[in-house]
Amino acid sequence: MNQPLILAIDQGTTSSRAVVFDTSAQVLASAQQEFTQQFPADGWVEHDANEIWSSVLSTCTEVIKKTRAQGKIAAVGITNQRETTVVWNRRTAQPIHNAIVWQDRRTADLCRELRDADYEKQISRHTGLLADPYFSGTKIRWLLDHVQGARAAAEAGDLAFGTIDSFLIYKLTEGAEHATDVTNASRTMLFNIHSLEWDPEMLEMLDVPRSVLPEVRNCDDTFGFASALFTDKVPITGVLGDQHAATVGQACFAPGMLKSTYGTGNFVMLNTGSKALESEHKLLTTIAYRLNGETSYALEGSVFIAGAVIQWLRDKLHIIANASDSEAIARDAELSDVVVVPAFTGLGAPHWDAEARGAIYGLTRNSGFEQIVTAALESVCFQSRDLLNAMRADGAQVENLRVDGGLAANNWAMQRLADLLDLPVQRPINVETTVLGAAVVAGLGAGLIDSLTESGEIWQLEREFTAQMNPATRDRRLELWDTAIARTRFHTDSGH
Repeated sequence: MNQPLILAIDQGTTSSRAVVFDTSAQVLASAQQEFTQQFPADGWVEHDANEIWSSVLSTCTEVIKKTRAQGKIAAVGITNQRETTVVWNRRTAQPIHNAIVWQDRRTADLCRELRDADYEKQISRHTGLLADPYFSGTKIRWLLDHVQGARAAAEAGDLAFGTIDSFLIYKLTEGAEHATDVTNASRTMLFNIHSLEWDPEMLEMLDVPRSVLPEVRNCDDTFGFASALFTDKVPITGVLGDQHAATVGQACFAPGMLKSTYGTGNFVMLNTGSKALESEHKLLTTIAYRLNGETSYALEGSVFIAGAVIQWLRDKLHIIANASDSEAIARDAELSDVVVVPAFTGLGAPHWDAEARGAIYGLTRNSGFEQIVTAALESVCFQSRDLLNAMRADGAQVENLRVDGGLAANNWAMQRLADLLDLPVQRPINVETTVLGAAVVAGLGAGLIDSLTESGEIWQLEREFTAQMNPATRDRRLELWDTAIARTRFHTDSGH
């Protein structure tokens, strides 16, 4: 067979995955590989960028080999963990330091200085973001200031910065392209989301030289040829950050459509169309995608710990053997007042408290691992509720929520989500919409898919969860959560 195929790379926070699709979005082969999580200090999170590259190379090679008889790879799409920051030597393509991961909070003091100097309104007006360690700009500043010789090398033009997409493009094209797309650029705190250019005022504020930055392109532009994988010229024709890719994969193309992705974190994105709406409730204004020269914007709420709390139960507390065990445990557990606040790396939207740390409330002598597992799952739902409340306060009319990501497969969690939100929760047949979105955009960029309308027909509902919880019980659960959040933040504010 000689049908055109699409290779989609999904480089996530805990693993890298490669999937080959045909032009009808059917999966022909997939491969996944985890890589090392590094925690060198409290609130610090790092990855070895070379290990990430190795995992991408390995998974891509595997799926290309598997599908060789089924067709020819005609285009490559990339989606990636956003904000994670790599600085590398242009000549050797070697990183000067481990990648600083989006969850990392080491620049909290710098962000506090920016807020104290009253820069946050300017940051928000230009970039749609807040002065928070989450974003790439302060991470770049930290690397240039703390790696010996880095700032001088950057000023000399010897270094390149990129989010993971940009680093992969550089490696895949063997140094021929230093580029990123508008969605990843919009998460750096250096990019003006209105002019669609690197912002001189932000660069000056964070002391980042323009010479280290990649060229910014549309999501469906050509980003060079993947010569590290193919002997012939196979173009990279789709690039966008993971939450933006999930928005495409969930076919949230009309203003007012809403998706929530449950991976390592939880990210809720509301399509606002051609208008960049400014939130009054600490949500982020971001670029949803830019396709065929037209920009769609979104309001986004970002929660740092979602699926990662289940990994914590498995890998640190050792009270479950597999992430999937949590569903059966929660289903059989009695309702309790135990609340887990998983602020392991601070609280994201709408609280934005970088100093907050995790806590468990409501423990009694009768509390066991079942209550802690159930409360950990419920914490994801509570955090989603906080995001939805902020969006509603900003005027969003929400009719339903489309969910995806690994945790979306947990029926108990999705039912509890519908119960606490009092909103229909829609799960598609394919919950891995992030990698699907990368394939769709690559297909659009290569002319293998004609339009967003055609790609939207790929989305199919698998199950809808509707609220079943008694309103009084719901109110009680939400009161417990709000109290736990207030106590956690009081602990931070009191300096204890």
